[in-house]
Amino acid sequence: MDTEKIISELSFKAVRSSGAGGQNVNKVSSKVVLSFDLLNSQSFNDDEKILLSDKLKTKVTSDGIIILNCDEDRSQLKNKEIVTKRFLKIIQNALIIPKERKPTKVPRAVVEKRISEKRIASEIKQNRKRPDV
Repeated sequence: MDTEKIISELSFKAVRSSGAGGQNVNKVSSKVVLSFDLLNSQSFNDDEKILLSDKLKTKVTSDGIIILNCDEDRSQLKNKEIVTKRFLKIIQNALIIPKERKPTKVPRAVVEKRISEKRIASEIKQNRKRPDV
């Protein structure tokens, strides 16, 4: 994964933050909206694009664009850094292919131990009975 190439394909837009904050919120556009066109990206091959679109279904629009927002900080620059790091982490995690699980059998020793314990428990219960007269 070439992060510099991916970062060059990102587009940022500064928007006014919502919520409380007084005059600063009304004047300053500190919220950053990151958008990344996954379908037209040159950074990923077709297999990676399919994998990303499957794993990030909730974050990808119908046009194949990933949109992330950040308005955590009052600084536009810090918000840009935060949203870029968050985007790269999301992409990195989505590209991980999990190992295929191999189903295992119960070992013969474990089965034999369980059966012998059942036999012992059965014998103990048989010994509790009153002997036949």
